[in-house]
Amino acid sequence: MAGLVAARVLAESYAEVVVVDRDELVGVTAARRGVPQGRHVHGLLARGQQILEEFFPGFYAGAVAAGIPTGDLGGDVRWFFGGRKLQPADAGLSCISAARPVLEGHVRARVNALPNVRFVERTDIVGIVTDQAGDRVTGVRVHRQGESAEEVLEADFVVDATGRGSRTPAWLEALGYERPPEDRVKINVSYTSRLYRVPDESVFDGDLSINPTTSPVTPRGGFLTRIEDGRAVLTVSGVLGDSAPTDPEGFLDFVKSLAVPDIYDIVKKLEPVSDIVGFRYPASTWRHYERLARFPERFVVLGDAACSFNPLYGQGMTVAAIEATVLREHLRRGVVAPRRFHKDIAKVIGGAWDMSAGGDLTFPEVEGHRPLKLRIANAFVAKVQAAAARDGEVTKAFMRVAGMVAGPESLMKPKMLLRILRNAKPARTTGTPAPPADRTDDPGLPRAA
Repeated sequence: MAGLVAARVLAESYAEVVVVDRDELVGVTAARRGVPQGRHVHGLLARGQQILEEFFPGFYAGAVAAGIPTGDLGGDVRWFFGGRKLQPADAGLSCISAARPVLEGHVRARVNALPNVRFVERTDIVGIVTDQAGDRVTGVRVHRQGESAEEVLEADFVVDATGRGSRTPAWLEALGYERPPEDRVKINVSYTSRLYRVPDESVFDGDLSINPTTSPVTPRGGFLTRIEDGRAVLTVSGVLGDSAPTDPEGFLDFVKSLAVPDIYDIVKKLEPVSDIVGFRYPASTWRHYERLARFPERFVVLGDAACSFNPLYGQGMTVAAIEATVLREHLRRGVVAPRRFHKDIAKVIGGAWDMSAGGDLTFPEVEGHRPLKLRIANAFVAKVQAAAARDGEVTKAFMRVAGMVAGPESLMKPKMLLRILRNAKPARTTGTPAPPADRTDDPGLPRAA
């Protein structure tokens, strides 16, 4: 997705844009090897959806026409934090509920329709090519699968959107540059998922998705989401090494152990239509390219190649989309200066990192520095979530922050702050008792910071 949105903005400034990928891409609507998490629930946050609509006018209408379920992030999703159900309230934030391969397929089709974009499929990136001094990237070395020889694709500008497995740090080191320093937060998340047929949507009681989130007090979470073609996908998650079994009986036992019974009560009425598959995500990683004193020209890094987030927060695609808008701004000003670009996307990454990595640090077992600012922020978000269990207006405001449409400071406006403090009392829970409102727990969605 990062490469697709980057290609979209590059197509405005270059005569030809070449998208290189190791997988077959065009026409593919199934999960593919290059996206191992593609079989699991994916969240496109509200800001990401807005950017896709800007890049591809009519994108939302096209999703509706294709039969993809849509709704409001605050009013049509059943959210639970720390076992507490948020009061539903329309936040004015559209939510496209598609399987990841289908969502990606719609974006790819729009990019592929651009006359100056060309896909080079089933091709591995071997390395970058530079001028003799190593100061400027002039292309990439590639190896087409099934062929013996490598070849060079010359380019005036190269974007690394190869994801968490990016080899740019090693390529830089080989050229005599420093590797970027890294921040890592080890959360060891597991995803385990299964597809179901939904013969009667009334079992969802009008909801698009049912999401009991993870927290120190409710460390097992789940997302049961309606998707296209009358199906639903269930992803259950564990942290710190906990994971659901992949046999049907063990999987259902794990679902039954969630803090609320809502998902189990529905799933036992649905017909499974796939095997149970698992996925593990060891750590969030931020490669700080913005801190490097030297970086080759005509080359930038974005998406998960720059920073990969705990997928439970659903930030990855949206952050990549925001980074693409930053790239567009730089392109419109002329030549992209890599160091300035990386500093600018670091501002985008930093806000999202504070939300997700900061949330993960509410688990005492997770190693990492917990400055006073973070502890205060997490305590405040716990109050916001407690208040949202009583007040739909707080839910709306929280969802705008969680959807990266509004900044955390919006929760501090006097009228909203008063609502939060008035309603931040222990709320009746469904299932596992909730913690006191001032506990610094639930990282299920981005945190205010």
